[in-house]
Amino acid sequence: MQEVKVTKGSVTGMATRALRRRVGVVASAVALLCAGTALSVPSQAWAESDAVKELAAPPPIQLPLKPSPEFAKFPRYVGTLGARPIVLRLGPKTDDPSGVHGEYQYTDTGEVILIAGDRDGDTLEVEESNDGTHITGNWVGKFAADGSLEGDRMNVDDSNPQAFNLKPPAAGQTGQAVPAAKAATPAPQPAAAVNGATAAPASAAGGHPVGGVSNLQTGD
Repeated sequence: MQEVKVTKGSVTGMATRALRRRVGVVASAVALLCAGTALSVPSQAWAESDAVKELAAPPPIQLPLKPSPEFAKFPRYVGTLGARPIVLRLGPKTDDPSGVHGEYQYTDTGEVILIAGDRDGDTLEVEESNDGTHITGNWVGKFAADGSLEGDRMNVDDSNPQAFNLKPPAAGQTGQAVPAAKAATPAPQPAAAVNGATAAPASAAGGHPVGGVSNLQTGD
C-alpha cells in the first residue's frame, strides 16, 4: 500500500482552492439572481413609469386656444400690436418671483396667444405660443411710470418687428369697443299761453307770425 504524505503546504493550497470555488459559486449565484431581477424589474418599472407619466401629463391643449379663467383675474392692458387691436392679460407666476405669464387676444378675430417670460424692473421679455407648445414670437418692452407698456414683438428669429402700445384700461373700460355717449335730451319748453296771455317771444334766429297767430312762426 502506497503511503500518501500530506504536507502543511499542500493542505493550505487545497483549502485555498476550495475557498475560491465556493466564492466563485456564490458570485455566480448572485450574478444569476441579479440578472433575474434585472429582467423582471424593468418591465415593472416601465409600467409604473408609464402610469405615472399618464397621470402627471397635463390634459391635451384644445385648439384654437380660448381665454383661460386663470388669466382672467390678471391686470389688463388695452392697445394695439402692429395695426391690430389686442387685450393683454399679464400677471406673476406663483413659483418664480421674476416670472410672468398670461395671454393676449386679438379683438378683431378673437384669436388667443399664450405668453410667458420675465420682468426685471421695468423691462419685460416674454415668448409667445399660439398652440401652447411651439414658440412663435418674442416680446421686448418697457413699462412706463403710468403703467403703460411699449415695445416690439418679433418672430422667433427676431425678424419682422411690430410695435405694441398698451395701457391699463380706464375705469369701466372692458377693452372692447365702447359705444358713443347718447346725445343730451333738450329740456322741455313751457307751453304757450292761451286766452289772451302774452305770446312767447320769437326765436333768436327771428321769424314772422303765420296766419295772424303770434306763437307759430316760420324762419326767414
